[in-house]
Amino acid sequence: MPPTFSDRPRRLDPLQGEPEADRDVRLGDRDPNDRGPRGEEPERPGARPDPPGRERTGSAAQVPDPGPDGDERPRRAPLPVATAVATLWAALVSYLPVAVVLGATRLAEHDTTFVGAARLGLAGWLLGHGVPVQTDAGPVGLAPLALTMLAAWRLMRAGVHVGRTVGVRRDPTLGRALVVAAAVGTGYGILGALAALALGGDGPTAAPLRALLTLAVFGAFASFAGVLRCSGALGSVARRTPPVLRHGVRTGVVAAVLLLAAGAGIAGLAVAVGGGEAGGMIGAYRTGMVGQAGITVISLGYAPNAAVWAASFLLGPGFAVGTDTVVRTTEVSIGALPAVPLLAGLPEGPLGGVGGVVLAGPVLAGMGAGWLLARRMLRTAAGRQAAPPGWATLLWAAVVGGPVAGLLMGVAAFLSGGPLGGGRLAEIGPSYWQVAAAATVVVLVGTLIGAVAGRVVTRR
Repeated sequence: MPPTFSDRPRRLDPLQGEPEADRDVRLGDRDPNDRGPRGEEPERPGARPDPPGRERTGSAAQVPDPGPDGDERPRRAPLPVATAVATLWAALVSYLPVAVVLGATRLAEHDTTFVGAARLGLAGWLLGHGVPVQTDAGPVGLAPLALTMLAAWRLMRAGVHVGRTVGVRRDPTLGRALVVAAAVGTGYGILGALAALALGGDGPTAAPLRALLTLAVFGAFASFAGVLRCSGALGSVARRTPPVLRHGVRTGVVAAVLLLAAGAGIAGLAVAVGGGEAGGMIGAYRTGMVGQAGITVISLGYAPNAAVWAASFLLGPGFAVGTDTVVRTTEVSIGALPAVPLLAGLPEGPLGGVGGVVLAGPVLAGMGAGWLLARRMLRTAAGRQAAPPGWATLLWAAVVGGPVAGLLMGVAAFLSGGPLGGGRLAEIGPSYWQVAAAATVVVLVGTLIGAVAGRVVTRR
């Protein structure tokens, strides 16, 4: 009778400490086609199955419990709960900096209480969303765009989180994105109305209906942009767009960004040159170190506004700092100004001969966008091993970039202006339609020159 495996001497594996014979038997008895999940030990004959709902630990893969309908996807919060949490968090993150800065400034003057500081923060928060606030000096509608950008970013993140709840990544449809935008916009509008009601009738006030509609539209647009980006639907739409339109829109966006960057550089240089005057304005408030720091932060909140105004100045239309005032490269007509540090860098008169050099900045921005357009189209064709795009495709894409940049600059000019009280300060900021027209013409010319130059130089 041949010896069985149990009669054979067992030799321990030096690495596993397991009898080699038993290991060979177990491996030999296993069906090679019966493969379980990676890291999970195959079932042995006669082994007792795990009870329902039990997950293996250790190196074994953990499988979530199936739901009532057999779906093994992880459970998510209901849409109303996810919307409420994400919207409240977005509002809180954008409100707290305003309340802290404004409250610290007023508390340093011993001019308010903590409740008053909280109400003042609500007024500033609504103003950052474009809701006009009524004060003793008149309506204030000049929104600090830095706060606007912070609120828009947080709402985009809220759209991403709520989009995961409705499964936009599994099914990136336009309908799901619209559901998320409607939910977040509705919740944000309700918060805006409640904030306006909390202001009461003393001090700064805001219309609840205006706050409801403005914040609802603001929240819907921002969250819609966020959910489109996280779902991949935006990339899908871009791939289906004709190449001329796709490259033209991107070129217009690049040109607008370059224009705003040039405006930010000019505004920063002007404030730096007038730094002594700006410091004197801050010191004149006599609010102590905390109050002066708050005034400085408030001025920084309007820094994006100043960048848009400077870009309008470079484009030619200029901007106003009050009724019947204008600040252009060829004309400066201003009167008495409020003691705002951000206004310390205003020019005292026309630039004269230097104005022509300054006006070349927007043309150079358009040329840079056109150069990048030519390089990008040639690089894309080379990556796909396709023929280089023809001159017609390149030039039409450059032409599309002009109106796109004009539209974006017009929207930025519209958002950057508004009243800063009644009377003479009822009109501050650039004329949006003049800025849009000037940017369209200047960028159109610049992108055509840059695209032709980029194509010729790159092909060499």
